[in-house]
Amino acid sequence: MILAYTRLHADARAPARAHPGDAGYDLHSAEAAALGPGERASVGTGLALAVPEGLAGLVLPRSGLAMRHGVALVNAPGLIDSGYRGELRVLLLNTDRRESFEVEIGDRIAQLLLVALAAPELREVPSLEETARGLGGFGSTGR
Repeated sequence: MILAYTRLHADARAPARAHPGDAGYDLHSAEAAALGPGERASVGTGLALAVPEGLAGLVLPRSGLAMRHGVALVNAPGLIDSGYRGELRVLLLNTDRRESFEVEIGDRIAQLLLVALAAPELREVPSLEETARGLGGFGSTGR
């Protein structure tokens, strides 16, 4: 299987796994950005991808950025459909209440995970089958 990509910007870097066996491909910024406390920004990677049919791309936060700087993704996970061919942009959020965060060109800002896509046929039914959990939702299994 091949994940084809195009560099849309001279500073774009190819997605890459840091270690053999890593699930995610690091995504790098192709532009600088400054995020004040509580601010968000759309940061371009300078890449367009051709996610293979039958897969979806999930854009996930980097745990190191979250732990050290409080930087998260606004819409985590971001979703890349196989038909999308525009620039891959990452919606960063600085959750720190005091410190600003600077993104420099080439910084690792997120990671890409490719997952198999299931697209079942939809069918409306009069009721759903019973389960042991039933209607138990948030917090229903205790602490």
